[in-house]
Amino acid sequence: MQTVLIIALSLHVLAAVFWAGGTFVMARGAADGRRLAKPMLGAALVTLLSGGYLWHALHGAAFGKPETVLVVGIGCALLAFVLQAGGGAIARAQMKRGALALDGAKLRMAKIQRIAAPLLALTIVCMAAARYA
Repeated sequence: MQTVLIIALSLHVLAAVFWAGGTFVMARGAADGRRLAKPMLGAALVTLLSGGYLWHALHGAAFGKPETVLVVGIGCALLAFVLQAGGGAIARAQMKRGALALDGAKLRMAKIQRIAAPLLALTIVCMAAARYA
């Protein structure tokens, strides 16, 4: 059991670091979102799934201050995920229809990343602080 928790925690942290780091880089306009979108979506899914497993394994039915802090972080992470995945899908669909040029899509995605970045930063703070709540 301990080995499974270590693997799940490692996957969770590594995927979260990539997801948040990529978001921070894209929010500054330093990377082309088209190349990072799929790997970041994968990292976000690994983060959410491994986080769900960790919640189940470590917190179960308990709901105290640490879980309250984690729920705030989970909410921020889910909102960031919905914004990034939904915004990317809408921008791609509009580009295919010809309703949005590539430059417009890049600007829109940068704006979405600027909204998602502080949400993921707050998520990271919640993950780190929950243990001490």
